[in-house]
Amino acid sequence: MNRETFDVMRVWAALTGIALAVWYFTALYLGFAQGETVPRLVAGIGGFEMVLFTQDMMRRRRHG
Repeated sequence: MNRETFDVMRVWAALTGIALAVWYFTALYLGFAQGETVPRLVAGIGGFEMVLFTQDMMRRRRHG
């Protein structure tokens, strides 16, 4: 997988995470019953993005 494809995947993951978070908090605000699936998806995608962000920061620091 080349770097450009990986960057596009990260953008889609971030957009998906934001959309799921908005969906969850909107449903919560409107009083709809929520299961555990959406919050777990948001947490999983958020964790994925945080790991990739940390890797980027470490890579930039090493290569100055």
